[in-house]
Amino acid sequence: MSIKSISQRQNISEYYLEQLFSSLRKAKLIKSIRGAQGGYILNRQPEDITVSDIIEVLEGPIEISDCLDGVTCNNVDCCATRLLWKKIKTSIDEVTNSVTLKDIVEDYKAMKEKNEALKIVSRSEENE
Repeated sequence: MSIKSISQRQNISEYYLEQLFSSLRKAKLIKSIRGAQGGYILNRQPEDITVSDIIEVLEGPIEISDCLDGVTCNNVDCCATRLLWKKIKTSIDEVTNSVTLKDIVEDYKAMKEKNEALKIVSRSEENE
């Protein structure tokens, strides 16, 4: 798939996509194909790429609070909110580590089918 086609379909600048794809390519999540029909393809199966893999490449590890590393905070042993931050971080990690690119594509297809079905129903009701 070409950057240009993704840019047009998702309404994202080609320049920005090039930056993202450069990082994804360096991390070996995608590879580029040269030539007239060239573009980018996944380097692994979609079910083997998690949201966490992508976020870590593009943004680095998800860190919601400095206090979780135990180094930057002097109140680690007596901080009530640290436990809350830890639970939130654990929940985020569980989701990002369990959701794959395949899951996202399947969810998108299901949403698109549902929207198409709703449009058909809406049109048939208008014609009655």
